[in-house]
Amino acid sequence: MDRMLYIAMTGASQVTRAQAVNSNNLANVSTNGFRADLEAFRSLPLNGPGHNSRVYTVDEGQGVDFTSGSLQTTGRSLDVAIKGQGWIAVQAADGSHAYTRAGNLQVSEVGQLLTGAGHPVIGADGGPVALPPFEKLDIGDDGTISLRALGQEASTIANVNRIQLVNPDTDKMYKGRDGLMRVEEGTPVIPDANVTLVNGMLEGSNVNAVESLVNMITLARQFEMQVKMMSTAQENDAASAQLMRIN
Repeated sequence: MDRMLYIAMTGASQVTRAQAVNSNNLANVSTNGFRADLEAFRSLPLNGPGHNSRVYTVDEGQGVDFTSGSLQTTGRSLDVAIKGQGWIAVQAADGSHAYTRAGNLQVSEVGQLLTGAGHPVIGADGGPVALPPFEKLDIGDDGTISLRALGQEASTIANVNRIQLVNPDTDKMYKGRDGLMRVEEGTPVIPDANVTLVNGMLEGSNVNAVESLVNMITLARQFEMQVKMMSTAQENDAASAQLMRIN
């Protein structure tokens, strides 16, 4: 059978993969601090007997779009956004350190500072931030957490911890399956005092909804074209078989 069928099948499969990446980006258009995944098609020759006249397509991940999302004012004391470059250190499900731009923080029933997705926020000592019962809490530009403990006077403010803020080289960062960013193994990540927060604001997703919708339509048309090629290959094969019967 002509290699056209294999090429069309491969093309349809790769378009489906690209559509999955695009759909995931679009689904996270409202996710705080989300960074879009990048992908691109690459042409590769199909080697084999005879003249190399066929080329098939491979969809390859191109990393992550590190462009910042827009800032949204919330006025909530537990909402923070990173100003410029940098990341908030959190603890992943496996206990390792990971990084996020999502600053919609919350306090659990046991006083642990968590992200909106439930990941513990890492403090200055390298462990999860634990807070005593409090009446009022503020987060400074440098990540310092100040609070007035439950039952204390209004003037009694204590600094209890500091959110660990880092700024690793983005060329050495990658996104895990849990959506958190990580650095390549062996790359040291130390707190960066130049990373600052803006209180009462959240960073939105950097996904362009209109661009993703247009890309979804384009990929759907490409898939239809590949399916049509498979149908044409089948028709050509049937026509060739009929000619052979005539001979």
